[in-house]
Amino acid sequence: MDLGLALRGAGFGVAIAAPVGPIAVLLIRRTLVRGRAVGYASGLGAATADLAYGLVVALGLSVVTNALAAAERSLQVLGGMVLVLLGWRTARASAPDMATVAAEPTRRGLLAAYGSTTLLTLTNPATIVAFLAVFASVGVLTTSSSTSDAISVAAGVAAGSALWQLGLCTVVSLLRHRLRAKALRRVNFVSGAVIAGFGFAALVAAL
Repeated sequence: MDLGLALRGAGFGVAIAAPVGPIAVLLIRRTLVRGRAVGYASGLGAATADLAYGLVVALGLSVVTNALAAAERSLQVLGGMVLVLLGWRTARASAPDMATVAAEPTRRGLLAAYGSTTLLTLTNPATIVAFLAVFASVGVLTTSSSTSDAISVAAGVAAGSALWQLGLCTVVSLLRHRLRAKALRRVNFVSGAVIAGFGFAALVAAL
């Protein structure tokens, strides 16, 4: 693995993950309401989706790329609907019991957080466009580039994405124990409204 390319990829990974979007809002809400471990599991899910898209581009899987491009509107509609539903359920969620907030998450809960965030991130076809731009900018889409170079960048992007997601969860978790049930109820409402707003925007753009 080329360490230089991996480090450059990590920088791009941070840049891709840093903009505030529905995934970032979801991570913040889950960390505040359900704890750092659930936030970490969700962040790793988002990074896994970034790695999957990165490998598709890195390995030149044009069939998959073309299929994703062809299904862009359908994926956008699906993703928008999922975000609206998720936002509605989040906004309506009651304030969690403080004993529940303090409890350690179960393995099933961590897997559910990881899987749901991975699938939600994968429904955003715009991510693959970002990866195409990243790979082109570092010159690993040329015929002279090797597979190992492309994989180095893909791994770096995923690592950078994970670093940002986990760092965000760590910072947010420091504020978690200062909140009470009433404040967590407000977190649910505001987070739900923002997530649903992203969903409606995706549906309007698609339709």
